[in-house]
Amino acid sequence: MASGVLDRLAVGVLEGIGRRLWGFPPLLMPPVVEELGPVRSVAWFATNMPPYQRTLRRIGPLRTHLVCVTVSLLNGCRYCAVGHARALELIYLRDRGRLFPREAEALAGWIGLPPAALRERLSSVLHRADLPVEVLWVDRTLAMATGAQQPIDPTEARIAHLVRMLGVLNAVGVASATPPDEAHDPINKDDALKREHQRLRSGAGVTG
Repeated sequence: MASGVLDRLAVGVLEGIGRRLWGFPPLLMPPVVEELGPVRSVAWFATNMPPYQRTLRRIGPLRTHLVCVTVSLLNGCRYCAVGHARALELIYLRDRGRLFPREAEALAGWIGLPPAALRERLSSVLHRADLPVEVLWVDRTLAMATGAQQPIDPTEARIAHLVRMLGVLNAVGVASATPPDEAHDPINKDDALKREHQRLRSGAGVTG
């Protein structure tokens, strides 16, 4: 009984973080608590969220979510890949005034590709989005996620932390088969932007 109470408390705490940051309770929180346990799960988020938030501020949300999408696709986690890709889509629309060339669910179709093929697909869509410089971030991420490279500067240390952090979340997402939810970013609370995104996607009729 005590364990069940602790589990519910931990889920409530973690879902509360999601509501405060992103405007909704992430579906992955109950599986995280089940996998890590109530005390460890809360401690894990308390340890990992502050550096994650600093990374968002230092390298920007678009690059942060691109790294997270890349890692999640490589690790086979549809839940995290779609959540971060939806955030990337909204950020791109806000900043560029047009749709990202490929929607989140379509990006998730690249799960299972080997690193070289995944890099080719991401490079292509980033060039179509007029974001060729961001391919460098894909390359650095894949190098660290596959163990081909160790971080050599503070920026790469931030990428390495995202690789480790997403590794834990991806493992839970895959094991629990948690379905995707909403965009994993504060931009998810911008209802007007989400409506505009939906309107444009409906009108486009294709995902690229």
